[in-house]
Amino acid sequence: MTPAEQRAVIALLREVSRTEIMPYFKHLGGGDVRSKSGPLDPVTVADEAAERALYAGLRALFPGDDVIGEEAVAQGTARIERLAEPGRVWVVDPIDGTANFAAELPLFGVMAALVEEDEVKAGFIFDPVSDDCAVALAGQGAWLEAANGTRRPLRVAEPLPVGQMFGSMSWRYMEEPLRSHVLHRLDRLAAVTDYRCAAHQYRMLAGGHCHVQMFRKLLPWDHAAGWLLHREAGGYSRHFDGTEYRPSHITGGLLLAPDATSWEALANALLR
Repeated sequence: MTPAEQRAVIALLREVSRTEIMPYFKHLGGGDVRSKSGPLDPVTVADEAAERALYAGLRALFPGDDVIGEEAVAQGTARIERLAEPGRVWVVDPIDGTANFAAELPLFGVMAALVEEDEVKAGFIFDPVSDDCAVALAGQGAWLEAANGTRRPLRVAEPLPVGQMFGSMSWRYMEEPLRSHVLHRLDRLAAVTDYRCAAHQYRMLAGGHCHVQMFRKLLPWDHAAGWLLHREAGGYSRHFDGTEYRPSHITGGLLLAPDATSWEALANALLR
């Protein structure tokens, strides 16, 4: 992506946040929130409005690219398999951390990733509250860009022994017997958190504010941008079986660590 294109994407995320998301924050009405697949899967009118605006904005910026959004897939008008096919595709999560947004907690983000034939080329994670954007470009590093355009490089934390590492471990979608297996081993870490928001968890990880993340559910709008952010900040990740992440692969789990040696130690401690 050219610098001008990068700026245009960030400007779009900022504008959609300003016009379609933040006016609803702490102002959702009784009929503005509903459940999709269950109580852990809410959607709001802001999610839907923001996705429509992101779709229109990205199509205007990049007329030859496709756009896949979380809500479009949920409604059956888009399919994840498109990511592995020829051509460029934008994957967007209009509000990651919808449960926090609906609960009036200022911990949510807007995510967009550019995917080409199942490879993530660019990732953007915008924070509507702090008005800044974490950016990663394949092979070009990762940084946090403030509203005034200043940049700060992102770098993962230095590796430590397993017992001194901490991070977010999302186990609620794990199936048995893996669920019980992992839960009985979480005390091998120094501490475990879960912010109900992959956007901010990935920003923390890429910024060196924690060491490890584990996810079971791998829908691409939740992970493509953050995975690239972590990799370009120097991190190492693999599916639970050691294979490389691909955005069209929604099963297999994902374990993220500071480096390959740490990943192997964490896999031995938590998964094996």
